[in-house]
Amino acid sequence: MVVAAITSGFSATASAHASLETKTAPVGSHYKAVMRIGHGCEGSSTHTVRIQLPPEVLRAKPMPKAGWTLETVKEKLDKPFDYYGKTINEDVREIIWSAGNLPDDYYDEFVFSAKLAGQPGQTIHLKTFQECSQGDLQWIEIPAEGQDPHDLKAPAPALKLVDKHHDH
Repeated sequence: MVVAAITSGFSATASAHASLETKTAPVGSHYKAVMRIGHGCEGSSTHTVRIQLPPEVLRAKPMPKAGWTLETVKEKLDKPFDYYGKTINEDVREIIWSAGNLPDDYYDEFVFSAKLAGQPGQTIHLKTFQECSQGDLQWIEIPAEGQDPHDLKAPAPALKLVDKHHDH
């Protein structure tokens, strides 16, 4: 009976949409983002995961994954910012893990760290693209004001920014 409970609990996680492990973080903090990919594309394995970073995500550093190729895409910033006394004019806007193999029956986590800007109470979305051997999934839908994200077919993973003195 314990095995069944553990298995059914894992299945719920494994069948979920792309999602962040920690869904709130303080503004100004260094955040460890753990993006969970819970399944493939209608039975086929995932070979690429791309995460687009909004302007509030600064100085992202992805964690390499054994068996995957890692790439970052930087863009020139409209508004440069100061980072420990250095003016930053370009920053990572997309992280790409590719050439991997995540079978549909398994889940995995894709990790990066970043500093968070923005305002307490703000929700930021990390559009996530999952490319598979047959097809793809685009976790890019952003709920309208007052809309429940669970009503969306492919919601973008969301992170709520809180005051840096907020207790978790």
